[in-house]
Amino acid sequence: MDFHKLLLDVDNALGEDEFKALGFLCADFLSRNPDSVRSLKELFSSLMDKELLSEKQPQLLAELLLTIQKPRLLRDIGLSEQDCAAPSLISSYRKLLYDLSDNITDRDLDSMKFMLNNLIPRGKLKEKSTPLDIMLEMEHLDLISESNLDKLEEIFNHICPALNKKITQYKEKQAHRLRSLSFPSESNLISKPFLRTGSLQSPVTIKHDVLESKANLKNKTVVVPEPPRAAEALGKYQMTAANRGFCAIFNNNNFSNSLEPLKDRAGTHTDEDSLKKVFEWLNFEVEIYRDCEKEKMLSVLKDLRGRDHSQMDCLVCCVLSHGLEGSVYGVDGQTVKIEEMMALFDGKKCPTLVEKPKLFFIQACQGTREQRAAQTDGIETEDKDICSDARVPDTIPSRADFLLGMATVPSYVSYRDKKSGTWYIQSLCRNLIQMVPQEVDLISILTQVNADVSKMSADKWGQTKQMPQPAFSLRKRVVFPIPKTPPPELKTF
Repeated sequence: MDFHKLLLDVDNALGEDEFKALGFLCADFLSRNPDSVRSLKELFSSLMDKELLSEKQPQLLAELLLTIQKPRLLRDIGLSEQDCAAPSLISSYRKLLYDLSDNITDRDLDSMKFMLNNLIPRGKLKEKSTPLDIMLEMEHLDLISESNLDKLEEIFNHICPALNKKITQYKEKQAHRLRSLSFPSESNLISKPFLRTGSLQSPVTIKHDVLESKANLKNKTVVVPEPPRAAEALGKYQMTAANRGFCAIFNNNNFSNSLEPLKDRAGTHTDEDSLKKVFEWLNFEVEIYRDCEKEKMLSVLKDLRGRDHSQMDCLVCCVLSHGLEGSVYGVDGQTVKIEEMMALFDGKKCPTLVEKPKLFFIQACQGTREQRAAQTDGIETEDKDICSDARVPDTIPSRADFLLGMATVPSYVSYRDKKSGTWYIQSLCRNLIQMVPQEVDLISILTQVNADVSKMSADKWGQTKQMPQPAFSLRKRVVFPIPKTPPPELKTF
């Protein structure tokens, strides 16, 4: 049967409530905004565009229908429970909320709305709101999340305490999973392909205490903290290939034809030069792409995904551009979601990178707010040497073996010197040069970058700051081999 005809049959068989349920379960794939699609056909089209659903890859459809308890429909369209391959593509958190909503009575729902009356706008608590609508709004307002269900438990304690047993079971499973990731047994470190390709869960954000920097950049010396023993137990990713891997650098500078009022990014070529020198020194095959429109960026990444990485250790992608939360700009003024870029390289779509680290470094603003100050993105006066790349909220996929190094935290701008480049990229390059020869792992290096950048200021009063933010789903430590050649000299101004 034609796959589109199969999807049309599903659309005809399901009603409005089922459509809302599927939209809710797919919220992680839709930037946590299921309201962005208005029909089941539109939902299926979006999933196919993201390469999460196809005739050769029907697992997500099968899992969705089983989750909303439609096994007969599954059989009617020629699929079976075997097509719902483990591990799950839908996050356990999303399934939990759906399960809870399915067990909330109309009376419980009225009580739930009453208890949320002072927390959620009344317009969102309208009479026709379903439990899924309420939970989605609670998510949007950060009242609940994958790691924080306290408010929901508090409400259920008063209206339907039995449902808290489901939350307790979920928490216990999550705690067990985190323990197994943090302290894996020796057998768990043996090669096991990561097959979960669809769940766009929240990333694990690094929460190390910021290290007090003792670096003397002029003398190129740095005091490195001793790695904790627990980290050593995780082991290290293999770094033995003759060619470390590809390093793609997107350098977007000329925004003169942009649909958005974005300035050219003076100083970005210094960042490009530094990144090229450092990653070539680390034995990467560096490829530079300048002034790319949105479609060009995606085309390059898809080409990169299709290459054979079997004889390489990892992948690096650096993006230098303007940005807003969760996205970066092409020079045409159209945005590319960071989530979309990273999702191209999951284990299903890029099998030759399975179990290998995929490292993304994004130098772009993630909003218009300044820490301890206020200046909108893109407003750049000619007499200022320090400027921002800003111009909201999306999520980043947390699939195995990814690292995302962001120049700044969500909603805030990042800074660029018109001559010497951006604070983040220059600190990253300097610390790689200083700390790789001491066999320091990448997470510790990025912690040092946090410390260095946090001490910088965009004004003479020291009130305008920047704080980088790494996030990762690495299972081991990334330790680059010590290069055989001397470290490169970076430009100084």
